[in-house]
Amino acid sequence: MAKPKIYTMRFSDVYPHLVKKVEKKGRTKAEVDQLIKWMTGYSQIDIDNLILDDTDYEHFIINAPELNPQRKFITGRICGVKVEEMDASIMKEIRYLDKLVDDLAKGKSMNQLIGTQ
Repeated sequence: MAKPKIYTMRFSDVYPHLVKKVEKKGRTKAEVDQLIKWMTGYSQIDIDNLILDDTDYEHFIINAPELNPQRKFITGRICGVKVEEMDASIMKEIRYLDKLVDDLAKGKSMNQLIGTQ
């Protein structure tokens, strides 16, 4: 079985789409970075380096320094699927981040999303 296409996409190709999604709604790149850091444990330097290299999205998740255990409390639909009902997988991790970014774009505060302001 072939890997989902998103797994093989470079993080540097996905990242601008995450930022564009929130910027269209008046939010910022810094907020996207904050969500990524909260969920994955990457530092800002790490994120900047990932944007410059060829890391694919699968390895962006696999190599995350420390996936935040609180991410498991993220619920709701993303791409028509309830994230909380997905089996543990790389795709579920990707969907957690997608859900955070979607909710940010929909106007939720950082405090609502990750407990910070």
